[in-house]
Amino acid sequence: MADVHSKETRSYNMSRIRSKDTKPELLVRKFLHKNGFRYRLHVKDMPGKPDIVLPKYKTVIFIHGCFWHGHTNCKLYVVPKTRTDWWLNKIKVNNTNDLLNESQLNDLGWRILKIWECQIKKPNQDKTLNNLISHLTKL
Repeated sequence: MADVHSKETRSYNMSRIRSKDTKPELLVRKFLHKNGFRYRLHVKDMPGKPDIVLPKYKTVIFIHGCFWHGHTNCKLYVVPKTRTDWWLNKIKVNNTNDLLNESQLNDLGWRILKIWECQIKKPNQDKTLNNLISHLTKL
């Protein structure tokens, strides 16, 4: 099946997709800061460049987009009807990289928290953010 957009339109659309400072990420960062947590962002020398690094708690937080990381049984993860094989391979590679990075971080002694995009949408947002605080404070 052919793409419904021209090559230029598709290129423009894809260029607008952010890998950092996404709305879900900004929401979590604002919540953490408001609750007194201080953190570093996208530390380049750590496996996977975690979205949020809390050195005091030896914890990293990855905020995953449901589509980009293939969140199973999630309504936000819909396999595209065009270039399906390409997209499935892309998501598979993302998952493989996620597992490798998590393994390396575990080996370095870091705790890993993963937040899915769908978990910080209403009505789950408050529960997810409050659970985040309890995970961080139980050491």
